[in-house]
Amino acid sequence: MSVQKIVILGGGESGVGAALLAKAKGFDVFLSDKGVLKESYRKTLQAANIPFEEGQHTEERILDATEVIKSPGIPEKVPLVQKLRTQHIPVISEIEFAARYTRAKLIGITGSNGKTTTTLLTYHLLKTAGLNVGLAGNIGDSFAEQVITDTFDYFVLELSSFQLDDMYDAHLDVMVLLNITPDHLDRYGYDFQNYVASKFRILQNATLTDDFIYFAESQPILDELAKRNPMVRQLPISLEKVVSPGGYLADDQLLAANKDHSFTISQTDTPLRGPHNAINMLAAILAAQSVGVTNEAIANGLKTFQNAAHRLEPAGTVNHIQFINDSKATNVDSVFYALSSMDAPTIWIAGGQDKGNDYSQLDKLVDQKVKALICLGIDNHKLVEYFGEKVPTIYETQSITDAVMKGLELAEPGDIVLLSPACASFDLFKNYEDRGNQFKAAVKNLMMNA
Repeated sequence: MSVQKIVILGGGESGVGAALLAKAKGFDVFLSDKGVLKESYRKTLQAANIPFEEGQHTEERILDATEVIKSPGIPEKVPLVQKLRTQHIPVISEIEFAARYTRAKLIGITGSNGKTTTTLLTYHLLKTAGLNVGLAGNIGDSFAEQVITDTFDYFVLELSSFQLDDMYDAHLDVMVLLNITPDHLDRYGYDFQNYVASKFRILQNATLTDDFIYFAESQPILDELAKRNPMVRQLPISLEKVVSPGGYLADDQLLAANKDHSFTISQTDTPLRGPHNAINMLAAILAAQSVGVTNEAIANGLKTFQNAAHRLEPAGTVNHIQFINDSKATNVDSVFYALSSMDAPTIWIAGGQDKGNDYSQLDKLVDQKVKALICLGIDNHKLVEYFGEKVPTIYETQSITDAVMKGLELAEPGDIVLLSPACASFDLFKNYEDRGNQFKAAVKNLMMNA
């Protein structure tokens, strides 16, 4: 029998990891990237004797594949992907490929917002409880590369809709769906239902013994659940009513009941604020309970958790004015959560590359909490037009340093200056991390000169 030919499209973290796993499993492997590989990835491939190309896709060689592992960043509409589909060559994700070779139990986490926080927290709860757990997916090191040695008993996987799109047979033991709000619609034919269906792929191989954790006040989730009625243990999360089994918030208390375990903690005893983080924490607690983590370990894990950068991250305090970096908030829904968490008058810094935003869901929060809006972007007309009569003070700039200094000028002691852009960063910055880092540097500079 001839050796199967595996072609990897995309030479980033997931692609290089998939190539290493395919090589380890004895496949004939070839990696192709239309861009330029990072030097570290190039050296890794060379050291493993894996043939690769960069700056082009040699179609003849790619179309000769038995199976193709595609980077989640490559859209379905790309002509090469369409040719692969036409020729019935299977196209899968790194997650799908790696899941074939692990004995670990898998916890998969998706949602339009909150995925990273919930994934990191779930991983932290399992790790601090002493479980042998790995972290992968849309975060951290390649899942496929970690599966080569397959030393973990559990994996916590952050899953984007793009990764889910190319998953077919992978089985998740615990599935978390935090919310579904319009995002990435350019990849889904501008049809929200296509995006909803993509998120629901997390359930595609669920069984009656698996756990499905979801936010019960997300209407798109409820609507889709009513249509599908999946055969799985359902653990809803609510901010409005008592649910058991499941998780809910009542009088600042987080309460989670799963199997024979009930757990309670005050949200003020945790490092995460706001209703959106109550959802994230309840999801992580329920997932931890699903794999047997004790109440004592969950409580310890919650109290010692540090969230990833750029997600409602304290950036410093100047003259009793708090600066908060929420650069990861690249859509309106994320800003909604951020503003909901603010407990003082707020100077809001927003703007960037607009993704077709509808700002109307922010009206009430902006009216209650925002005393000034600083527009940080090359083209701010949409923000200015929408909030022009809703916010007393609006200021435009293309400089993050200027934005921070203006925030300080407009704020009074006790106020908050919040960077929560609602937009992509690519007009003025390399990415949201670059935007957040520049914001933190500007605040640090103010603190040194205060």
